[in-house]
Formats: sequence, structure tokens, C-alpha cells
Amino acid sequence: MPQLKVLRTGLTLLTLPIVTLPLASQAWALDVEVKGISGAPADNIVDILSELEPDSQATRERLDGVVRQRAEQALQAFGYYGATLATHYPDKDNARVVIDVKPGERTRITKVDAELEGDARQDDAFTKVMADNPLKVGDPLVHSRYDGFKSRLSTLALERGYFDARFSQQRIEVRPWEESARIYLELDSGTRYRFGHVHFRGSQIEPERLRNLVPFAPGDPYIAGDLATLNQNLGQTDWFRGVAVRPRVNEDTPSFAPSLWWQEATGRDTTADTSRVLGGPGLRAARELTDSQPKIVPVDVEVTPADRHQFEVGIGYATDVGPRTQFSWTMPWLNRYGHSLTNSLYLSSPEQRFSGEYTIPLANPLRDSYHLRYGLESVDNEDTKSFESSVQLARHWEFANGWSQDLYWQTTYEDFTQADQDDAVLLLYPGISWSRTRKRNPTFPSWGDRQQLTLEWSDPAWGSDARFVRTTFSTQWIRMLGSENRFLWRLGGGAMATDTFDKVPPSLRFFAGGDQSIRGYGYESLSPENADGELLGGQQMLTGSLEYQRHLSGNFWGASFIDSGNAFDDWWPNTLKTGAGLGIRWISPVGPIRFDIAHPFDDEEDSWRLHFSIGPEF
Repeated sequence: MPQLKVLRTGLTLLTLPIVTLPLASQAWALDVEVKGISGAPADNIVDILSELEPDSQATRERLDGVVRQRAEQALQAFGYYGATLATHYPDKDNARVVIDVKPGERTRITKVDAELEGDARQDDAFTKVMADNPLKVGDPLVHSRYDGFKSRLSTLALERGYFDARFSQQRIEVRPWEESARIYLELDSGTRYRFGHVHFRGSQIEPERLRNLVPFAPGDPYIAGDLATLNQNLGQTDWFRGVAVRPRVNEDTPSFAPSLWWQEATGRDTTADTSRVLGGPGLRAARELTDSQPKIVPVDVEVTPADRHQFEVGIGYATDVGPRTQFSWTMPWLNRYGHSLTNSLYLSSPEQRFSGEYTIPLANPLRDSYHLRYGLESVDNEDTKSFESSVQLARHWEFANGWSQDLYWQTTYEDFTQADQDDAVLLLYPGISWSRTRKRNPTFPSWGDRQQLTLEWSDPAWGSDARFVRTTFSTQWIRMLGSENRFLWRLGGGAMATDTFDKVPPSLRFFAGGDQSIRGYGYESLSPENADGELLGGQQMLTGSLEYQRHLSGNFWGASFIDSGNAFDDWWPNTLKTGAGLGIRWISPVGPIRFDIAHPFDDEEDSWRLHFSIGPEF
């Protein structure tokens, strides 16, 4: 009578039963050569038998029994149930074995009965997984595909709150005489659990502020990803130095896929024997008595407040400004409403700046806030000398599509000398800006882009000393071609319409040149000039750059680039200044370090210029 093999769980590729034989205590490992079959089945035989080590005290007959048994199991994992094996041991010490395989006909799937029961039948995520079932009639039987499909269902059940899920059927019927296999797999998901209330512990911030960061409401279907989003939202506020989000699942609810996560969430010992669990119709009948009540998962969130005072010191160097240092003092939370304050002091040879920002978060702290920004700045560079003080009140929005918007009113007093122009002006002007930054791998992005657009309007009608409409824009892109080629493209500029240009201070005029503008020229050394050749600043500016980087070795990349642009008064400029060159990029532990040598094509007095800077492109 033909023998029917019923497998309750599929064999894996490598994790097969270990056969215990009364041989010497020392384990075995062999040098294995497989003939007659190649590819994954042959590799599986080698992987399993390579765990054996030769033992001179073991007889060849006993060794051969283990070798044959494990080789057969390795072949069955790929559907070869009728294979015949011939073994040969060339060495006397049995250290090497040659296995000649006649695989025979491969077992193929003749029936797949995969079903869902319970709430998962109406869940689109499960519908998609079932539609992508890798077990197809006519395909060879590969046990890893069966195990992988089961694992996908198990994982999805945990991720989507089916904590009572059980496989009411899970077996493979192999009929070796027919080279056929029938697969029966039924997941009874039971009732889907729903989120309960979120309980916060250890927070110094008003609970209502924190609840606005919760991406779900009580009664919503459970999704594990929503807990990760909650954890991320709380971390992004900078109010806490530690966040722990834990779902509190009913302690009398067992898990069909024991894990450390489940044990932590429920306090249960997942090593207990679960073999006596009801299956099939019996399980469903028992559940009908309890499934009328909703299954609720409350969520416990424990946070640790961030340090109230945080200090940071940075030291760097760039060709544009020489040595530079920055000191910052941040208070991430000032009160129970989550207000914050940051002050920073920046020092370099041409520029010294003190600035600060007071932030008042609104209903959604990550999306809506007010900002009070203030600063003092002194500049002495080229033909520019100025001292500026400013205050800005802004309303900030963060949108779901990644864009942010600032609507602001700025007050600036600036006492300046620009070439042969001297003045002290008070400017009052509203503005609006939009920006978005996206990148992967913040230190050295392999993909990213940044967009920015700003509009500002000043007029004597409300007491400002100058009349102008001013706009600036920039777009930067980083893309990779393969893993060795990196491209950077940048375009930026600005324009101003004014009939009181002499009242516009240097901080709002346009200059070009430098590490982040047109390499080959000095920092802000390009603009319209007066009769004496002194820089006046421009009413318009346009700059662009194209750079190609090639991976050299380790953390080193080579670069070639071309930059072009200028600052000017009449649209379009008479000439564009162009520089090109080569460079090296080192991805250091403190960030990318860039060294460039650039040639300005129309400056005979300064035919080469070195540029050195630290930090990411954006």
C-alpha cells in the first residue's frame, strides 16, 4: 500500500532534525562533493553535511547512515522524495564524501487549499497576501515557500491586531508514488483587536498636548505601525530623552506566534506547551461565545524628560570665512506647554552673529507653532560693513506632503556702509516662505532634494524706510546612478524690484561667489561695482552648479564640477562668471569634508582658488 506522508509543518532549508546516534561524543564535519544535481538542492546537502566533523572511532557504516538520512532530508526540502543516493568515501579517515544523486521525478503541488476565517477575511492587507500566495498548483514543492507564506500570515496577524489567530489547518500531504503534494492551510484570525485609551506616565508636558500626537483614536483597528509613529512623534518634539510605547494586551489572550515582544507586552511565559489548543470548528465555536465583545488594547507610554539645559560647541573651517566657531544653548522645554528657547553665538573673521528663537507649539506641536526670532549681526567683508539687529514673529505650518510654510513680520534696523554708500535704515516688512527637504542618509545623502521660495514686501506706507518687493528661490538635487556614481545639481537666485535701492541694506542685496555659490571666486566677491571698482550688491542674482562624484575607495570620493552665475542689476546679466574644477570628498566621522580646486575662466589675476569646507551639502 502506498505510504502517505503528512507534514504538519514544512521542512526548512537548513534547520532539519538532528539525528542522535550512539557514536563518539565528538561532532562530525565533512568535505562534501555532490554529483548528479546542482543549484540550491546540492548546496543544501553541502550546508547540512558540512556541520559534521570526522571521528576516527565511528564506523563508516554508521557515518554513512547519518549522511544518507540528512542528504535525503535536504533533497525533500526541494520536493525530491524519490531520490536515490550512492556514496563514496575516498579517504580512509572518512573526512570526505562524494554523493552521487539520482533525483528522480520532482514532487509537484497538485492542490492548494489556503483559506481565511474571522475578521481577516475583510482585511485588505490579508486579501493582498492571499493573492500573492507563492504556492501554485503545478509548481515544484519547496518547503521554504510554504514556511515563508505561513510566516507572512503570522507576522501580519500580529501587526494588525489579530492576537487570537490560530492555524486551524497547517499540513502538507506528500504522495511519493504520485510525485504530488497537497497543501492545506487555514488561518482563523478571530476578532481584530482595537486601540483603547493611551496612558502617559512620567511626562512634564500637559497630557492634552501629547494626545494630539497620537495617530489613532480609541476604537480604531490595531496597527503596530501606528505605535511606531507615536514613538517617532514623541521623539521629534525634543521634550524627552527616552520614550517607551507598550500595548497592553489582555493577559488571558495567548499568542499564536510567541515572541519577546508578546512576553514583554503580556507578562506571559511563551515557552509553555500550547499543543492542547482547540482547532478547527471547535475553536470557532468557543470563540463565538466571547467575540460579541470588542477586544481592546490600551497603550501605555512612559517617557523620560529631556535635560532642561543643553549646550553644544562647534569648531570648523571654510575657505569663505576661515576658522569659525559656534556655541548654542538650548532649552527644549520651558514649561508644561512645551515652549522652547534656543540661543546661539557664531564667530568668524568676516561675521559675528548672536541669534535666538522662542517657540510656542500649538495644538499639533509637530505641525503648528509660533516663533519669535531675534538677532544681532556684525559683518565686515570686502566692501561691506554693517551692524544689524532684527526681530521676527512667525507662524509656522508643517504639511503632510513634507512642505513647510512660514508667514512672518520682520523688523530690522541696519547701520551700514556699502562701497561709497552710508546709511542707517529701519525696515518693517511681511514675508512668506515655503520649503521642503527630503534626503536618505543625512550624513552623505544617496538621494535627496531641497526646495525653497521666499517673498517679502517693504513699503513706507507702514513706516519702513525702503520700498521693495523681493524674492529668493533655490532648488538642490542629489541622485545616484548605481552605487558608485553621485550627481549634484543646484540652481538658485533672487530678484528685487525697488525705486529706493540706496535704502536697501547689504543683508538684502545680492552677492555671488564662494564655496556654496561659484567656486573659483572669493566669498561674495561678485556683484555690480561703482566707478572705483567697489562692490555695491545687486538687485538680481542667478547661480547654478553641476557636480559629478565617483567613489574612489573606502570613504573617499572624487568630484568634478562646473559653477556659473552672477549678481547684477539688469535682467539678463551681460556676463556670467564661470568656474570649474576637481575635488575630493572624505566621509569623516564628523561629516563630509570637501576639498576643491577651482579655476575661474575670466579672472587672470587669480587663476586657481582652493575651497575647503565641512558638512553635508544640505
